[in-house]
Order: sequence, then C-alpha cells, then structure tokens
Amino acid sequence: MDVSTAPEPKARLPFLARMLRLPHARGAGRREGMVENRPFLTVLTHAVLLLGVAVIAFPVYVTFVASTITAEEVLAAPMPLVPGPHLIENYREALLHGAGNSAAPVWRMMANSMISALVIAIGKIVISLLSAFAIVYFRFPFRMFFFWMIFVTLMLPVEVRILPTYKVVSDLNMLDSYTGLTLPLIASATATFLFRQFFLTIPDELAEAARIDGAGPMRFFWDVVVPMSKTSMAALFVIQFIYGWNQYLWPLIVTTQEDYYTVVIGIKRMIAGGGEASVEWHLVMATAIMAMLPPALVVILMQRWFVKGLVDTEK
Repeated sequence: MDVSTAPEPKARLPFLARMLRLPHARGAGRREGMVENRPFLTVLTHAVLLLGVAVIAFPVYVTFVASTITAEEVLAAPMPLVPGPHLIENYREALLHGAGNSAAPVWRMMANSMISALVIAIGKIVISLLSAFAIVYFRFPFRMFFFWMIFVTLMLPVEVRILPTYKVVSDLNMLDSYTGLTLPLIASATATFLFRQFFLTIPDELAEAARIDGAGPMRFFWDVVVPMSKTSMAALFVIQFIYGWNQYLWPLIVTTQEDYYTVVIGIKRMIAGGGEASVEWHLVMATAIMAMLPPALVVILMQRWFVKGLVDTEK
C-alpha cells in the first residue's frame, strides 16, 4: 500500500498554541470582546435572527393549522390561524387512506421515501469512502485522471444526465422498483472529493505503523480510516438523507405505480387533476407536515455530529 504525500502531522501544534498566546492575539481577543459587548449590535443581531425565524416558521405554522381544520375552513377568507379540533382525524385519514387523486396511503409513501433516502445516503457514503481511499492510498495508471473525471461531473447539470440515465434504467427493466429509484443516485462526486481532501490530512505515520503491524489495505481502511472519518460521515449522511428524501424529478420519471410513489410525488398527485375547491387541502397539509418530520428529526438528532463533521479538523 503506497501512501501519498500528506500535510505534516500534528507535531507543530504546540508552536501554534504558543503563537495564540502572543500579545497581538490577546489584543485581538480584547477587540472581539469589545464588539460583543455593544448593546446595539446585540439587539440588532437578535432582531435579525428573530425575523429570519419568523419568516421560515410562519409558513410551517400555517401548514400545521391547515392540517387541523376542515377543507372548507382552509378555503375560507381569511383562514383561521388557530389550530382546530380535527388534528387526529385528518392525520389518521391521510395516513391510512391518502387523499385526492392519490389512492396510496401516506404511510406507504413515507416508507418508500425512507427506503429511498436511506439507501441513497448510505450508498453514497460507502462508495465515496472506497473511491476516495483508492485515489489517495493506491498508485495505479491514470489515477488522477479518474479523480478529475469524477470531479468534472460536478459541473454537469442534472438535466444533461437524466435522459441517458433513464434510458439505461428502462433498458434494464428497473422502472417501478426500488432499484430504479435508488441505484442511479448512489454515486456522489461531492462526497468523494470531500473524503479525498480529508484523507490527505491523515498523517503518513499512521499508514506506516499499520503496514509495520502487518495490516493490509482494507484492514487499515476499516480500523484507522473509517473511525477517523465518523464525523465527516455523519455530516454527509444528514445532507444526503435530506437530498434523497426530497427527490422529486427522478421518482416522477421512473415510477408509474402508486406502490412506489414517494411522499413528495404523493403530495403532487393529491393536488393534481382537479380544481382548487375539489382538493382536500386539510389532508394535503397533514401530509406535508408528516413529510417534514423525518428530515427534521435527522437534523435534530445528529446536529452535534453534523456541525462537528463540518468544522472539526482535529486528527
């Protein structure tokens, strides 16, 4: 196993720590403290943050209120802004029976979205880890050419790739299947690039020590590289799970049977093909609220790992 050149290990960190204790660093700290203690800036900062929260949260609140009242009350002008008494009834109806032109129950569409999001997120991480590991730690012909070919795909819009991809999926008889929903989406140039940059910061001494101990490439990958990459993997999992959950265009193209509809497609089907008065808006809004919950829960439960994976550079 050949290790590429990596940045110098952490031996110089004590020197950096001494640099942080120099007078100019302490002066910078005092200046920062002076800025933080200005009441006007504090009030302005909090006001801007509160305004941002209100702008984002108010539509969600209106959606929740609409999911607790009747369809007639949703269409009334003005619509009530106080939650109604039909919360359990509306959510049970949507979960078990669906709404509008979609006969598929919401629980099935949520399950399809969950399967799709998990397979896409986990698949992207696994493939990107192995791809980045091969590019960084192995020497083979056209190694950097393959890396730059992967990187160039970041510049290609989805519209350029979607028709050829659909043709391949159709020829392989993968339409209306979980394989067709997920397989074309489990490669990620972004994740490969990020893992490659992370692996380049791992000290050479770790690879040398593993080789002296008799560890092969995959043993080094599993026992050293993967544990050190956990925070990056967690951050990418959050991003890729939300990406997979919110997929609209690809599931719309490859699914024609309601058994494989994702919840995003289901919401579109609920409001399609009829006038505004015929749409069961209370059930549509209940479905929208339920569709928001899994991504929100993933972010809330993994926020510590997510932030750490984005900012932590400690090895």
